[in-house]
Amino acid sequence: MENIDEMKEIHFNKIQQYLTEENIDLFRNYFLEMHPYDQAQFFIEVEPTERILIYTYLSPQEVAAMMEHIELEDIQPFFIEMHPRFASGVFAEMATDDAVDILNEMEKDKVVSFLTMMDAEAAQGIKDLLHYEEKTAGSIMTTEFISVYKTQTVIDTMKQLKKEGPNAETIYYLYVVDDDKRLVGVLSLRDLIISDDHATIESIMNENAFYVSVADDQEEVAKMMRDYDFLAVPVVDYQQHLLGIITVDDILDVIDEEASEDYSKLAGISDVARPDTSPLIAAKKRLPWLIILLFLGLLTASLIGQFEETLSKVTILSIFIPLIAGMAGNTGTQALAVAVRGLATGEYGETGKLKLILREAGTGLITGTVCGILITLVIFLWQGNLYLGILVGLSIMATLVVATLAGSLIPILMHRLKIDPAVASGPFITTINDIISILIYFGLATTFMSLLM
Repeated sequence: MENIDEMKEIHFNKIQQYLTEENIDLFRNYFLEMHPYDQAQFFIEVEPTERILIYTYLSPQEVAAMMEHIELEDIQPFFIEMHPRFASGVFAEMATDDAVDILNEMEKDKVVSFLTMMDAEAAQGIKDLLHYEEKTAGSIMTTEFISVYKTQTVIDTMKQLKKEGPNAETIYYLYVVDDDKRLVGVLSLRDLIISDDHATIESIMNENAFYVSVADDQEEVAKMMRDYDFLAVPVVDYQQHLLGIITVDDILDVIDEEASEDYSKLAGISDVARPDTSPLIAAKKRLPWLIILLFLGLLTASLIGQFEETLSKVTILSIFIPLIAGMAGNTGTQALAVAVRGLATGEYGETGKLKLILREAGTGLITGTVCGILITLVIFLWQGNLYLGILVGLSIMATLVVATLAGSLIPILMHRLKIDPAVASGPFITTINDIISILIYFGLATTFMSLLM
């Protein structure tokens, strides 16, 4: 790996030198030798003035190949700094679904401007995808695929494949349609190659073609492609007309996007902040949850106030409040992470959810018992008070059982209510479990007050 990195650095230095010297021929030779991903890494690192030179040295098609390897959230400024006509040419050369993803993030007037300058065919392909609702199969599909009629022969299909293949997103699967352009089957490239030249497509195709609806949620499509190991899946409308395909590279982007979204919800924020996000915007995204948690925190403080008499009589009880509340928050967050992940990946059916709850209850009981016994012994040796040790130990045991159950039950309940379970965020579970742990701890302390004094 080190040798690869060293070679890449040497290559980057040479390209940087030729770019600085404005040696267009040597720059193109070395730059175009690299994989588009490496081109993108070099492109991101250079100064804006140098990027302007790169736009003049490369064609829209060459820039498009590179742009497809830049993260969506980073790419918009590059199109803004390009000359508008050059930018529209780059969009026209990109895979349609990738171009749509970028344009969806831009202001409407800029989108209209780019589409106006684009050639009619490319613009129409992008317009066809732009109207689909965000995060649906339609919004991430590409229209650059190969479809064949079921009445075609193998030899005619091979000729079509050679002609259309260079512009298709993938050629590993060919999608078979009838005269009304309805999807009726799928054919692998392997089956096409080994079949008799004069056989019809209908006789060799697989009629059991998996497909998704254009309105299906992208997360559900990702689960399907993951479960069946598909490289691509066709997208149809309600009448089963073939509209496009979704390829595995688009699904990888969806999985990454959904994981980031769930992570941000678990952290109690509406979105993961980018490094260049202003403090004001970041604060606006975090404040709603923080205000909710602030009032829940006040409820916790109010509960402690209800046990003021107990605290005044046995002041040492206050020492263990952070310990019990912290353990409740920790175990609740662990159970939450397991439950949300399982619900997000579709691992749990109805019976699976029950098994999860029973397993978490058992886990909470075991961990609570072990921690309770351990803290009882520690407090007895530290304070010389067996009853205090037993009180804290029982509180820890009960708290861990209840907190673990809460961490698994709350996201399952939200899922049943058609609410994203990830919104049962870590801070929310932690605060709820703080309240539960305080009630358990002081409830037991008040009950057994006579033994503590």
